[in-house]
Amino acid sequence: MDKKTLEFVTYCISKLAQRLKLSQREVYDRLHKSGILYGYIVPSYDVLHTFSSRYLMDDLTDYMREKGVLPQ
Repeated sequence: MDKKTLEFVTYCISKLAQRLKLSQREVYDRLHKSGILYGYIVPSYDVLHTFSSRYLMDDLTDYMREKGVLPQ
């Protein structure tokens, strides 16, 4: 993973933690265990990093719900 992607992943985890009122560690664990981190966020960096923060957080929380990581 290159530096830009790592910074983006860190940003996503931080913003999700704020939005979901969870620790950053908990968000990381949920993203990692569900496969979202390395199956979606990292490979889709080129597209995802162009989204607004609000749209990105909506997209990621919706996907987390679809994967059963968050309650519906």
